[in-house]
Amino acid sequence: MDGAALHAIFDVVAWLSAGMAGWWLTRIAGVRFPKQSTEWPYVAALVFGAGVGAYLFGTLNLWLSGVTGLARSVEGALAGGIVAVELYKWRLGIVLRTGARFALPLAIGIAVGRIGCYLAGLDDFTYGTPTTLPWGHDFGDGILRHPVQLYESLTMAAFAVIYIVAVLTRNAAIIANGFYLALLVYGLQRFGWEFLKPYGPVTGPFTLFHLLSLAIAVYAAAMLATAPQAKVLHERAAA
Repeated sequence: MDGAALHAIFDVVAWLSAGMAGWWLTRIAGVRFPKQSTEWPYVAALVFGAGVGAYLFGTLNLWLSGVTGLARSVEGALAGGIVAVELYKWRLGIVLRTGARFALPLAIGIAVGRIGCYLAGLDDFTYGTPTTLPWGHDFGDGILRHPVQLYESLTMAAFAVIYIVAVLTRNAAIIANGFYLALLVYGLQRFGWEFLKPYGPVTGPFTLFHLLSLAIAVYAAAMLATAPQAKVLHERAAA
């Protein structure tokens, strides 16, 4: 099976895993989230923004790296979804924070999806720069490279484990602010891994995804700094 097919399979598995994570949170763990995040206009804004962001930033990064074609970016999708939802909420005057339900699905979806990027090989353009470290991986061109996809996968998987423990121990603060914590972890770790990728710089040593990662981390930090006092979001699941 070629890399593209494996990538497509893991994309599907990532979506299914994210969906199962959301189901577990509400149906098994008994976490209650704001209803606005399940309304169709909200979901439509989220999906539209994520789609635009995915192709906009993915393709722009290709061009800046001297590569032609179209590309998708999970970070671009994340940024586009955030902007679209914030604009939607601003337009309707919604001040309630609605991202909490997406913390665990986001972390698990990225953790699983990045495995597909790793298996896709060189064609995916998500591989790392050359390395002499013992865990360097040959993606098919005879050069050992940083498996940055797995670095990102392991980081987000670790966050998912910590978040699950917070759910099981009824940590209301982490549950209520989980989405912004996930964004902060994602933005910071992605900023670091970008130094190990062969992308074309935008300014100095920083690539487009350096700047986007920093923007996501700053947004998350600002939301955490202004977060209202957490309320208990759990109710015991029915036996």
